Amino acid sequence: MPADHSALLALAAAAMLLMAVAAFGLAMWLENGAALFLSLAQAGLAWCF
Repeated sequence: MPADHSALLALAAAAMLLMAVAAFGLAMWLENGAALFLSLAQAGLAWCF
């Protein structure tokens, strides 16, 4: 087993980046989700009710 853990570091960095993007998306959905859903529902584009 090699002493440097560059692959593990890269995987951890990618996971943290993905988690940050998901958290940002969730925050934006919580802030604007109702307005987005209502605009889609009025246009007849919402698939869930």
